[in-house]
Amino acid sequence: MSAPRSPSGELPARSRWPLIAVIVVPLAVRLAAAGAIHLTEDEAYYRLWSFTPALGYYDHPPMISWWIALGRRIAGDNPLGARLLPIASCALTTLIVFDLARLAGAAERTASRSAIFFSAMPLIAAGGILAVPDAPASLFWVATLWCALKARRERLASWWLAAGLSAGLACLSKYSALFLAPGVGLWLLTSREGRRELRWPGPWLAALVALAVFGLNIAWNAQHHWLTFAKQFGRVASGGLSPLHLPEFLIGQFLLINPLITALAIRALGSRRSRVDSAVDLSLFVATSAPFALYLAFHSLHAQVEAHWPAPIYPAIAVCAAAGAQVAWGAWKWVRATAAPLGFAVALAAALWLIIPAADLAPPVDPALPIRGWSPFATGVESQRERAGAGWIAAVSYGLTAELGGERDLRAPVIELYDRVRYRDLRLGPPPDLAKPGLVVDLTRRLDLVGLRRCFAEVQPLGTLRRGDGGGPWKSYAAAIVSGPRVPILVSGCPPAP
Repeated sequence: MSAPRSPSGELPARSRWPLIAVIVVPLAVRLAAAGAIHLTEDEAYYRLWSFTPALGYYDHPPMISWWIALGRRIAGDNPLGARLLPIASCALTTLIVFDLARLAGAAERTASRSAIFFSAMPLIAAGGILAVPDAPASLFWVATLWCALKARRERLASWWLAAGLSAGLACLSKYSALFLAPGVGLWLLTSREGRRELRWPGPWLAALVALAVFGLNIAWNAQHHWLTFAKQFGRVASGGLSPLHLPEFLIGQFLLINPLITALAIRALGSRRSRVDSAVDLSLFVATSAPFALYLAFHSLHAQVEAHWPAPIYPAIAVCAAAGAQVAWGAWKWVRATAAPLGFAVALAAALWLIIPAADLAPPVDPALPIRGWSPFATGVESQRERAGAGWIAAVSYGLTAELGGERDLRAPVIELYDRVRYRDLRLGPPPDLAKPGLVVDLTRRLDLVGLRRCFAEVQPLGTLRRGDGGGPWKSYAAAIVSGPRVPILVSGCPPAP
């Protein structure tokens, strides 16, 4: 028997507990797990940004740096502090997905299912803990859609201004948000009501507000030789054709979205019956996702698409899947009922794998190895430095530099040796005394002694160090003592041998 409805057609408040649970429970779990799971290399790198407030950085716009800086002030300079705002934003994004679906015409049950499906996507369920630019980008992307739909429905210019502000903040989070402009434009152009809206100043004011906010980063780039633009927009220039990346991209997203949720979303978009029976207007979600999705597919014909890049369009996919689940019969009832439990089970398994020591799991291969064993490894590096009499430590990769830079057991400056442009303007404590010998450490496959000898008068290998959890899998790192720099290390670095 179906639950009774209020005169407005909404479910009674007591039936909202799945929505409340899907917001509160993952929030609590992520907050509890955040302090127990070591920062990834990228998170550690963004943490270093947060010590130098700026309007831009080498790799990305500044939003994630600002969020980490604020989180560190609230919860301390630790993994929880770095992840605090991204975790909170994931809960807020889930709530916005619910109300966005309602604004698009979904019944409250379907809107709740949209939020549940979004939370049950493995990339969100397991990755919602991470302090990466995709967190603010996804929040402000979906907030832009929410404000735009409010503007269309209530015909208030103030909502268009809010949409422009959200879009600008999304662009200050990640440049992929630039695809919002053609997406919203496509949405407006493909309906009579939308074309009528374009005759009024609202959408154009939104574009001006977004440009003004994003202009902060544009100005920073203009003052820094277009550093981030050159780094990120250089991806757009296609290289040689490599079509195998396309099936890799599609299969990867099929799994990360959740196979059952993907099937329901495809059903909503492709099934005539679901379109007729569904009251949900999916035009906003399709139009605003299409430009970015098409670009990613094009990019995958030439180069690899990182798994997390499509994250901002996951909320739209969740709403489409919930619309597809409205009318379910036969096997589709099983798909609808199983989709969320499958996603949450995968996320729980991933969380347990990250928290349980590898020595207890005894796996032949450990996907969590990138976050394991950093504290004992740093202790070993410090012992090696003291024995060698080195006054500073260097790594040849930005990720290892960031990880070592966050370890309190190290009592010497840590610098990045090859790619100095990443660290040029960051305030990371006292500079190293290059008159003293230095200890260079990195993965065995990355440490190039020939390249080091081009940059230092003396290079002496010191053996290897290991990082891992006890008896589990481990990574091997080579170490060398160097002295007598031949090049300006702190300016141009030590480029590897050709």
